[in-house]
Amino acid sequence: MPRVTRADSVIKGASLGQDVLWRIEAVAFAGFIGLMRLLGLERASALGGALLRTLGPRTGTHRTVTRNLRIAFPDMDAEAREALAREAWEQTGRSFAETAVMEQLTPASGRIEIVGGDRLAEIRDSGRPVVFVSGHLANFEVMAACIMAAGVKCQITYRPTNNPYVDAQVRAARARYGVQLFAPKGGDGARELLAGLDRGESVALMNDQKFSEGPEVTFFGQPVNAAPGPTRLALRFGTVLQPVSVMRLPGVRFRFVVHEPIAVTSTGDRPADIQRGVQAVTTFVEDRVRERPVDWFWVHKRWPDRVYAALDEPSAATAST
Repeated sequence: MPRVTRADSVIKGASLGQDVLWRIEAVAFAGFIGLMRLLGLERASALGGALLRTLGPRTGTHRTVTRNLRIAFPDMDAEAREALAREAWEQTGRSFAETAVMEQLTPASGRIEIVGGDRLAEIRDSGRPVVFVSGHLANFEVMAACIMAAGVKCQITYRPTNNPYVDAQVRAARARYGVQLFAPKGGDGARELLAGLDRGESVALMNDQKFSEGPEVTFFGQPVNAAPGPTRLALRFGTVLQPVSVMRLPGVRFRFVVHEPIAVTSTGDRPADIQRGVQAVTTFVEDRVRERPVDWFWVHKRWPDRVYAALDEPSAATAST
């Protein structure tokens, strides 16, 4: 069993039944990882894609996927929407399976085309940190792999799994392709990010999921609440938001792009400054999703409940058929 790296108090606080269940889940997860590694990158990716393309549309989450597509692309007909949903499930399955063999998806593998790599070199050599931002696009682990391969010291944020034994395996898998500095979302993660920035380390955050306490901005013409954290960090440390993205190419290949930085300015009106930064990041993610919609993580319930409720109104239902 992999060594547990979470705080001991988490393990001690669990009941015997919970601990046994965690261990069974961890064995199953280790078996999955072992199978994917045995298959190798190409076959693992194909298998993961085929499984979710078949099983995904049969789950309750498929309704979330198709409703998200209705919100983002209201003029798309139902048949095209369903086809895109199935393609998106396949891409999600491929990405999940590929995480088992991510050390084969680094720039050294020859499978990643890098656009704007000179910007990464500038960040590395400057000694000044930036706030990397992106969304859940294609195999988003590729972005972390490219940042690490460029030699940029960077805190990579992640959401710990509820199962501490599985979490240890996930961290070990990420370490195999160079991720050494982790900052868990919530809890002590914020302090770790601040300490890292103080040391001159960059931070990397996903900024495309629902955050109810965040400012309201516009995403695909509809209101969403987005996390202000990246913008606050950039303002606090006088640095830029550095957008990056990844696109899946044929043959288990990817294109990683380092985009033009987003400058955040302090005008004295902090709420307005944060609002502008959050909207800029949200618009960046929207542009990438429009560019390549099949790559986005459509299974997440991104919009507030009132936007989904509007889909059920007779006029909306008629317009989207």
